[in-house]
Amino acid sequence: MEHKKIGSENQDSYDDLQKWVLDSSFDSKGHVPLRARTGAWRAAFFIIAIEFSERLSYYGLATNLVVYLTTILHQDLKTAIRNANYWAGVTTLMPLLGGFVADAYLGRYTTVLVATTIYLMGLVLLTLSWFIPGLKPCHQEVCLEPRKAHEIAFFIAIYLISIGTGGHKPSLESFGADQFDEGHAEERKMKMSYFNWWSAGLCAGILTAVIVIVFIEDRVGWGVASIILTAVMTISLLIFLVGKPFYRYRKPLGSPLTPMLQVFVAAFAKRKLPYPSDPSLLHEVSKAELNNGRLLSHTTHVKFLDKAAIIEDNTPQALQKQSPWRLATLTKVEETKLIINMIPIWLSVLVFGICAAQASTFFIKQATVMDRHVSGKNSFTIPPASIYCLTAITLIMYVTVYDKLLVPFLRRNTQNQRGINILQRVGIGMFFAVITMIIAALVEKKRLDLLTEQNRPMSVFWLAPQFIVLGVAEGFTLVGLQEYFYDQVPDSMRSLGIAF
Repeated sequence: MEHKKIGSENQDSYDDLQKWVLDSSFDSKGHVPLRARTGAWRAAFFIIAIEFSERLSYYGLATNLVVYLTTILHQDLKTAIRNANYWAGVTTLMPLLGGFVADAYLGRYTTVLVATTIYLMGLVLLTLSWFIPGLKPCHQEVCLEPRKAHEIAFFIAIYLISIGTGGHKPSLESFGADQFDEGHAEERKMKMSYFNWWSAGLCAGILTAVIVIVFIEDRVGWGVASIILTAVMTISLLIFLVGKPFYRYRKPLGSPLTPMLQVFVAAFAKRKLPYPSDPSLLHEVSKAELNNGRLLSHTTHVKFLDKAAIIEDNTPQALQKQSPWRLATLTKVEETKLIINMIPIWLSVLVFGICAAQASTFFIKQATVMDRHVSGKNSFTIPPASIYCLTAITLIMYVTVYDKLLVPFLRRNTQNQRGINILQRVGIGMFFAVITMIIAALVEKKRLDLLTEQNRPMSVFWLAPQFIVLGVAEGFTLVGLQEYFYDQVPDSMRSLGIAF
């Protein structure tokens, strides 16, 4: 009779897990989410749509920024490159602040809304600077120096976009991953595919930017391009808001850095205490007492930090009164270890970042001095920045083949749900990055030899192999890193993990 009762309770628990999402998330009304009506792909598609729009706007501006500074603002090349680098640097660092604010205070959904609004303000100001008479670059068709008002409006606009990117980039991707329940087998598989299709949506935005938007900026006008970018961002924001009933939300948990600091302080304070004979004697809360996140098992590396969880007084009254600066839970200790473990990975892939950065700098510079005609001297000329579309197209094709063909094949042969583990995927991508650099070096040597010996430029299509191989490298490494930094950080730091 007792056996039947336990079996019935297990069945009820399984039914609840199938019906409800029990991972500390909540729906738009603040209730436990119903699995059939919230999250998963029904929510992720709204999120990927706004990422497409953001990348379209960002690359539509970034790829031609130096051209704008030199031709419209009449800056010399050195000043233009310096200003472009300042903007790129601020834009790169802002996600660290945006990720921290999202995790600690506002939550990911609210941060996305605020960031997108700021982003849209920048695009609107950029558009107005071309159509309001007092803000136009010139009062006549040709001028040697732009109006100061236009210059001020332009820089305010692009730095508003930079701030918007800072909140948008880390929060949106982690918010999308939050739509999949890690504790549910089917949704766990979906999450593994999510990072692939997120990158496909991102690359579709880049592809549209470097082909369509760059062409419009060069051949039609910057004002028209700004109108298009503003309209697309507005529509995507409305689409994102329409998806509100389908999203799963998580509460911000306060500063994610404070628990880490508490672990170090507690471990140092108890540095002279002996280790317990059994890890089960270390302090930990029960699953029922845990309000958010997941319990982590004990690991043996960075053992010094275990001392933060050593219990000095085992009485219930003493445990309740114990300061978190003196006693940390085993889960907090293990979360700190996760961050420490990530540091070598993060440092090692900086080399890949250097390789990937060549696509938008050195490779594009190569394209500017090569023959960019499609067939003959009088045929269509390819804009230099548009050659980057080869990387975007390759990445989209890679994602489709990898997710639909390669992963199912590898699952059957490796018994790993991901097909291969994340670090193997990152390593394969870094190998392809090395191949990219070798190809780029050989092509550049051939270009210089041709210019020296025959005094004629090489066709830009010689750059195709390095852009294509780089697309494969990014498919393995960048997508793998996104999944790694989301999966390996504590639940309270996932936006910050994506920012890194």
